[in-house]
Amino acid sequence: MENITNLTGKFLCALPGMGDHRFERSVIYICSHTSDGAMGLIINKPKEELIISELLDNVGIEGSAKIADQPVLDGGPVDIDRGFVLHTADYYNEDTSLRISETLALTSTRDVLEALTTSEAPDLAVLAVGYSGWGGGQLEREIAQNAWMVIDAKESLIFEHGLDDKWAKALAAMGITPDMLAHFGGRA
Repeated sequence: MENITNLTGKFLCALPGMGDHRFERSVIYICSHTSDGAMGLIINKPKEELIISELLDNVGIEGSAKIADQPVLDGGPVDIDRGFVLHTADYYNEDTSLRISETLALTSTRDVLEALTTSEAPDLAVLAVGYSGWGGGQLEREIAQNAWMVIDAKESLIFEHGLDDKWAKALAAMGITPDMLAHFGGRA
């Protein structure tokens, strides 16, 4: 299946008939999408009860985080031992950061974790462990099978504190409430 639209910078909202409990009511921010596949981070599911300051302490980084001490996110089921920081582009390391948009970047190396405790910290950041990934054409097939709804990303929602409300808020951007969604899809 041809990659018709680049979904980088969009939200995917899991639809009720998704069929994979790991993604139930998930909002995923797509960080990269090419014909070879896609990569994104779930922005509304916590990774256990871990918060950013605890994770920094666990990996031996001293100092207080200069960003909000939010829960560490469960970014998805791929590469579950690796951390990813989705942050405002005011922090950018040309050797290690991926620019997603004019205002957002993704960094998955220790330098960004160290920067979180210094004056070089980005204004806003979320830290996720693991990511969500799709092979070439896989995401497009899942969208066609009504597993996901593609929504224009509201970047402020990425950094909001209330994880439980993000799914409904992302849907609301399309004028949809969760009770409007059927638990099964159909074909006309």
